[in-house]
Formats: sequence, structure tokens, C-alpha cells
Amino acid sequence: MTRASLSRRPRQTDIARFAGVSVSTVSRVLANEPGISTSVRDQVIRIASELGYNVRPVPAAQPQAQRSIALIPVDQATEGLGVFYEGILNGLRGAASRLGGTLMPRLVRSASLTAADVEQTLLETDATDVFLVGIDPPEDLCLWLTEAKIPTVWVNGNDPGLRFDCVSPANFYGAQLATQYLIDAGHRRILHFTMSHRHTIRERVRGFEAATASHGVTTRIVRLPSTSRSNEAACEAMEAILAENQGFTAAFCMNDMMAVGVMEALANRRLSIPQDFALMGFDDLPCAAMTMPRLTTMRVDREAIGQEAYHLMQRRRADPGAEPRKVELAVRLVEGATVQATRKPNDAEPSA
Repeated sequence: MTRASLSRRPRQTDIARFAGVSVSTVSRVLANEPGISTSVRDQVIRIASELGYNVRPVPAAQPQAQRSIALIPVDQATEGLGVFYEGILNGLRGAASRLGGTLMPRLVRSASLTAADVEQTLLETDATDVFLVGIDPPEDLCLWLTEAKIPTVWVNGNDPGLRFDCVSPANFYGAQLATQYLIDAGHRRILHFTMSHRHTIRERVRGFEAATASHGVTTRIVRLPSTSRSNEAACEAMEAILAENQGFTAAFCMNDMMAVGVMEALANRRLSIPQDFALMGFDDLPCAAMTMPRLTTMRVDREAIGQEAYHLMQRRRADPGAEPRKVELAVRLVEGATVQATRKPNDAEPSA
């Protein structure tokens, strides 16, 4: 049977057959319901008209809500940093809701993420843009996103190639001020615990080095395996350092979970905090408020990072050819009791 050979009034089943879609899809299109892609909607309407189906006029379609995917590394989201990424996701969701958009999170294996994976996810979700949350994408994915002109924002990320919009906390300045806080408290032999696996974290290493470079400070950077549980690895590393008895009196940790591990090692040696050893964390995760004494740390406003990322995406949608923008948000000192402070540093504001 062809479209011209119908000897009766056309039905929705006929439209579905010629359009290659389900009857329910035809029904939803003819009722002007949301959630149908533009191409499918146009195909159904065109075939219905060709078959002579009485297509009722419908109100002008409202602009479809902007649909975005947020790709989040599954290993981070399901371990100790889950609360960090939850805060960012809440900020993204809140901004999307206020601005009439839809945000769809997806957990991914960031180490094996490919352009084909992202393309398939975009097709499945009918999304048009991508938030890379805590992911440093491989070069082939960066090239595909650029060539395909997919609006993309790195969230809690820093693109060294300056090709994408990025938003992150002031990692360099925050680390510099956290370390300066220890220096101002009189410490001259300071450890830095880190996992230098991401651009953002390497900025914290740079901040530590900048603070200690001109004060005659003896330092040691303790690099933990990126595949380890950071608190356990930090505890083991700190116990080994204490056994060496090299006279270190303070440590700045790249995050609060590492600081908790260092505190455990100190407790095992019955060392007093901050009298025998001072400690600074970073991020102000919930565990920082659970330690005894309360951990001194630098607070990252995770929801603000998500909100700012969504605003960057709005700018990118409005002006696809705009130069990429890198935004750093200030971090704030949370005065706990793991450093005997002599003065309070300024807030960690990035320079103009």
C-alpha cells in the first residue's frame, strides 16, 4: 500500500507506519506534547498532511527547554569526594531550574571516556551541550567537541589549551594562603600531601611552592597514588615520615580526607595537634567538622561553582563564537583548631 492508495480516511496507525514511529509517538505529536525531537515531529506532521489526515492547528510551539548533560567521574562520585560533586551538581541543577533548562547527570569512567561515548549520550538524551565535571578530557575528545561545535564547560576543571570555558576554585591562591597561614604560625619545615593527577590539583602544588619559596622553608611534597583511598594512603605515608624523624612540624593537605589520614597517624604516635604538629586541609568537606580538634581548612563553595558553570554555558549558547572564559571563585579560611594561628590571612581572591 502506498500513501496515495488509501481508500479510506487515514488513521494514526497509517501515519506511524509511513513515518517509521510508534502510534503513541504519532498521538503525542498530533497533540503537540513535549519531549519529541524536532525532526520526528516534522516528519509526522508532513506525512499526516500527505495522507490527508486532519491535522488540527496547534499553538505555536514554545522554545524547548535547554537540555544539558553533566558527565561526572564515577570513581569520584562514589567515594570520599561524592559530597564535593553533589554540591556542584546541586548548583548546576538549581541554575538550570531557575533558567528553564534541564540538567541530566551521567556517571562515566573518565579514564576511558571517548568522543563516541559523549556523542551517543547526546543522541540518547537529545541534549545539546556538555558539562565536564571534574574531568580532564583526552585530546581526541577535546578535538571532537571543538570540531562538532558542542558547547562545553569544564566544571572544577582547568583547560591548559584555553579552548573551553572553565570554572574552578582559586586553587593556586587558596593553597598559597593556606601554606602562608602555617608559615605565619612559625612553621619552617612543612609537608605537602597531594595527588598530582589533575590540572586543578597541580595548581595547589604550585601555590604551596610559591608560598614557601621566599621564606627559607624546608619542604617535602608527598605524592600519593591516585588510585588509593587518600585518607589511608596519607596515614601510611605520614607514619613512615614520622619514623624518619626529620623534624617536620606542619602539613598542608590537598584535601580534607588526606588531612584526616595524617591526623590518624599523629594520634597513633600520641602527638598533640596543634602543639606538636599543625595541619591545614582544603575543600571544607563534612569530615573537616568531625575531627577532634576541628580541622583548619579552606572552604570551597561547591554550589557556586555549579551555578557559575551554568551561567558560562548560557553565555556560550548566546554567543558561540565568544572567546573562552576562565573563572576562579574565591576560597575562604575556616579557622579550626589544628593550627595555632597568629593572624587571619586575607580571603583567597584571584588577581585581576
